[in-house]
Amino acid sequence: MLYWLLYQKLYPHFSPFRIFRYLTFRTAFASLTALLITLVIGPYVIERLREFQIGQYIREEGPQAHHKKAGTPTMGGVLICTAILLPTLLWSDLSDPLVWVVMLSTMAFGAIGFADDYIKVVHRRNLGLSARAKMSLQIIASALVGISLVYLEWQGNYNTQLMVPFFKNLRPSFTIPALAHIPHFGLLEFIPFVLFVILVIVGSSNAVNLTDGLDGLAIGCTIIAAGALTVLTYVSGHAVFADYLELQRMPLVGELTIFCGSMVGAAIGFLWYNAHPAQIFMGDVGSLALGGAIGTMAVVIKQELLLPFIGGIFVVEALSVILQVGSYKLRKKRIFRMAPLHHHFELMGWSESKVIVRFWIGALVFALFALTTLKLR
Repeated sequence: MLYWLLYQKLYPHFSPFRIFRYLTFRTAFASLTALLITLVIGPYVIERLREFQIGQYIREEGPQAHHKKAGTPTMGGVLICTAILLPTLLWSDLSDPLVWVVMLSTMAFGAIGFADDYIKVVHRRNLGLSARAKMSLQIIASALVGISLVYLEWQGNYNTQLMVPFFKNLRPSFTIPALAHIPHFGLLEFIPFVLFVILVIVGSSNAVNLTDGLDGLAIGCTIIAAGALTVLTYVSGHAVFADYLELQRMPLVGELTIFCGSMVGAAIGFLWYNAHPAQIFMGDVGSLALGGAIGTMAVVIKQELLLPFIGGIFVVEALSVILQVGSYKLRKKRIFRMAPLHHHFELMGWSESKVIVRFWIGALVFALFALTTLKLR
């Protein structure tokens, strides 16, 4: 909105407003706007959640030290989503369809998390939506993202080809070209791509959700992943950098740098209140929305195969749960003392703060490696 008003409408009459054409300037302001939103209205949100008795319920089988956190205001993800979406609306070019794809995806996953949290609060238990219902809704939301991107490809505004790290000329396609020649069934050639999008976004959303178990752990890792996505998005949309790094040139992607910057600012602001000991938890409305946003961004900027490094800790946490459940079902034995992995280290005697900081360090190492792949091609 501000971009439209200050640059497109007022710049011809007041030349200093030309600064709003620069993506870096608008990204910085979007990040600061998101940070200020969370810092300014955070106390109000915490007080209202406490007033309405929207508190966290702690599962009995978890580490005993966590039971003292029962009743801490949850559903703080509403604050995070607001702080991401509002600056994006203010500072980005809203004529870019990819901006709307990412924002609507974030809202959809946030809505799923909101429903899950709301049921937990109403029934005063640690169980919200059933696993089947939650997964079904996530699949539908992800499929709509995939279909939207297919539609944009038909318009010539997107390319469904993958970019493979380390190999500059390897661009596999998740399509079945032969089906394109069958009358009335052209859409079927993109079914593999849509299924791949579902796998990436649903996996990312649930991975962040599983990581959200300690004060500041998930939001700290989100800051790092969103920072890496900001760099990747900017260079993918920049003609000179994309050509130099031999990346797939995607002009419309550049505006999403503002969304990523907003995510960084919102996450930093939320960490102010979520740091140990937490004054507020993000809840599923936050973790599912952030995971959906990260997964959608990875798909849109064609870095799906790099996502396991961009969000390395999220992947490790999800794998620990998969391995634990698989091992117990197949062998009746557990690999870890408890899953997700952060609880394993807690039960080994690590303090909560030590687990959090060391996982942040791990997330930073993963993200830095992801960025090095830009040149190692």
